[in-house]
Amino acid sequence: MTKELKGGYTTGACVAAGVKAAILFSQGSCCDFVDITALDGTKLTIPIKDIENAGEGIKVSVIKDGGDDPDITNGAVVITTVEFDESIDYLEFTAGEGVGTVTKAGLAVSPGEPAINPGPRQLIKETVEAAYGKVIGCRIRIDIPGGKELAKKTLNPILGIRDGISILGTTGVLKPMSEEAFKDSLVPQIKVAYAAGYTSQIFVPGKIGERIAGEWGLPVEAMVQTSNFIGHMLEKAAESGVDKVLLFGHIGKLAKVAAGVFHTHNRVGDGRLETMAAYSAAAGMPAEGVREILESLTTEAALPVIEKYGLEAVYETIAARASQRAQRLVFDELTVGTVLVTLKGSLLGMDDNARMIGGELGWHIKS
Repeated sequence: MTKELKGGYTTGACVAAGVKAAILFSQGSCCDFVDITALDGTKLTIPIKDIENAGEGIKVSVIKDGGDDPDITNGAVVITTVEFDESIDYLEFTAGEGVGTVTKAGLAVSPGEPAINPGPRQLIKETVEAAYGKVIGCRIRIDIPGGKELAKKTLNPILGIRDGISILGTTGVLKPMSEEAFKDSLVPQIKVAYAAGYTSQIFVPGKIGERIAGEWGLPVEAMVQTSNFIGHMLEKAAESGVDKVLLFGHIGKLAKVAAGVFHTHNRVGDGRLETMAAYSAAAGMPAEGVREILESLTTEAALPVIEKYGLEAVYETIAARASQRAQRLVFDELTVGTVLVTLKGSLLGMDDNARMIGGELGWHIKS
């Protein structure tokens, strides 16, 4: 029997709870928990760890509970300091320790602003309105001790969010992360690169491609990590107005694209060795060599077989096929080029589109 996964609440909900607790404290009530209504109507009961006067404000600590979601902020302390200010009629947010600041255009929050997404801002606003019947002036500072280190495990450094994590949450309710949610978390990279002027972007499925692309002098600002969701990211790039995409990565990932597999996790789609074997056979490899490829444990182990028969040109064919498949996926709304490399960073092959896109981006190729 499959165990039902336990949900939790977002960092944005933690801040909203802190604001409500501060409001109640200012009215003479000290509470062990507060009830808030998430943006989707879900009622959340959130425990309060500590609450105290702090200078002219009220400081509230809440422990983030992500439930069964593998969230890096699970268990983090979210500290919200609220200062009520009758001279203003809006909510003013400040990024404290461990909360990031946006530095690049293309995100939902403008550069220079604390990395507090629109969902949490709206949830906090509605929490204040529920308490007073209107928005009253509040200066809200958010601190998350250790958030700067946690941010290194997220996409924030790539997105240009500095010095901490983001305050996230679409509604305030945290459900165990679905595949769709993870895919959507990758998309802002495209928008940030586009806002920086890169209508040609470099899609790297993993760290191997990212490292080698950087060694070739390709601009880091144009790189987008796709993880296993190459097809999803190609579709989002087309929707975002990107003109050209350079698929840059290990042959083990991109040979799958040549076979029309756009979700490249090995439990979902594989066919790496079969693709290499098929194109090698088409290039004249005898049956014995084809069997050697199919019996190889990894794509790296199959490379010496192709070299033995002098069929290295097959890599260019596989690269061209990957580009063709990718363009077909997005109905030719993008020009796609593909570069195949080894684990050690050696170039195996690329197609003409890749030469064109890479040249325009100013690369210096290492063989």
